[in-house]
Amino acid sequence: MYPDNLKYKETHAWVNGDGIEVTIGITNYAAEQLGEIIYLDLTSQEGDKIEAGESFGSIESVKSISDLIAPISCTVIAVNEDLMDDPTIVNNDPYEAGWMLKVKLSDNNELDSLLDVKRYEETLD
Repeated sequence: MYPDNLKYKETHAWVNGDGIEVTIGITNYAAEQLGEIIYLDLTSQEGDKIEAGESFGSIESVKSISDLIAPISCTVIAVNEDLMDDPTIVNNDPYEAGWMLKVKLSDNNELDSLLDVKRYEETLD
């Protein structure tokens, strides 16, 4: 159900990549819990530095509004602007077209603190 090539955070964020530049998004589990996503505000801009645990935007569904929390410390290199025009992309394709940020890691060692797919799935039980 969850791609095994990604790293995960208990906050239902995923990280794709193992180099200096990686991609961040939210998991299918998070998208399903939110329900139909109606608004997405990615407040971070190219060049912004974000610390792990800080908000980089917010996501609104028919059920709730939630902060999007950075799983790692990083510098933003790209923002998926398409999501602002059509936030339902996150519901339909959270791991490919629904990516949120492309970032440069502040500390490569932070990837070691993320969960593999098996450990992430265990947090959902």
